[in-house]
Parts: sequence; C-alpha cells; structure tokens
Amino acid sequence: MTLRIDAVGDADLAPFIADLARLRITVFREFPYLYDGTAAYEEAYLRTYLDAPDAVVLLARDGGRVVGASSALPLTQETDEIRAPFQQSEFDEREVLYLGESVLLPEYRGRGLGHAFFDGREAHARTLGLTVTAFCAVQRPGDHPLRPQPYRPLNAFWAARGYVERPDLHVALSWPDLEEARETPKPMRFWVRRDPTRPPVERFA
Repeated sequence: MTLRIDAVGDADLAPFIADLARLRITVFREFPYLYDGTAAYEEAYLRTYLDAPDAVVLLARDGGRVVGASSALPLTQETDEIRAPFQQSEFDEREVLYLGESVLLPEYRGRGLGHAFFDGREAHARTLGLTVTAFCAVQRPGDHPLRPQPYRPLNAFWAARGYVERPDLHVALSWPDLEEARETPKPMRFWVRRDPTRPPVERFA
C-alpha cells in the first residue's frame, strides 16, 4: 500500500473533481446521510473549493487512486445558510474555519486517517489565523429504519478531538434520501472547537 495524504487547493484541485464526486456519491449513500447523489451535482458543488481562495482539500490516495478526502474553508466563504447560526452566537464568523465533509472508503477506515484529516484541517486554520473549527452533522432518529445494526456514531471520536456539540447551533439542509423522489430538509447540528492556544477574535460592537 502506498497511502499518502496531500493538501490541495485552488487550481491544483481541478484534476481531482471527478474522482471526488464519485467518492462522495459512494460514501454518502451509507447511513446516516443516505444521500442519492449525482455526478453533475457533486462536480458543481466541489467547484466551490476551486473558487474559495483559502479552501483546502486533503486527499488520501493509494497509489493514484483517491480513497478519501476532507475539506475546509473559512466560514466567511460559505453559503448564507451555513453562516447564519454563527451570526447569532458568541462566535465571530471571521474566526471560524468550516470543516466540510470527510469521506473515506470502508476498507481504509480504522487506520488513523480520520485523525489525520482533522489534524490537517486544524493546521490549516492556524495557518489562516483562525481560532475556531466547526462542522455540522446530520441528526437521524435512533429508530430510523435504515440504521444499520450494530452502528457506532462518531460522537465520541469528535468529543475526544475537543469538539463540543452545540444543539443551539443548527441548520436544515436538503438532499434526496435513497428511494426519495425529491429533496427533503434534514436537521443538522454543529460541533465546535476553539483552539486553546489562541485568543478569540473580538466581535464588532
């Protein structure tokens, strides 16, 4: 195995867009996202990271094959719906690096790549002078009919990384679930970590 992780951004990301789209479609079909995605939508969405000047995507490759990826960009470069919960909180959106999705093929899990993805994105936040990292996770009921058994959510992993679940910070995002004919809104909840070595940015009065 020749597994490596590289931080890629700007135009250097362009050659990997199609690979990333296929990877996201594959991984997000799993619970809890159950996402029925299309290549056209995914490629359009991923071009957000080409256009955002301070975005980064960590690519995990086994040889020349993309087997995992993890994205991040400053919250100020995200959509209004992602930014809105922080604009009503104690956080200044200027200090937040928003952690997008992490996707990894099943056969590469359990090898420490999840930690490497967080390490790389948190390092990117420090490079940009940002003191907070945050992401949101979908909320599914415990009795969801497609919940696999056994199933272990990632809450304990995120908490061990220093992230705090914030029920007061939430948003609804829409996508088509498997076997759904149309998009439906899904509740998303944010997890937030403040870099303990960095002072917070003062909010405008």
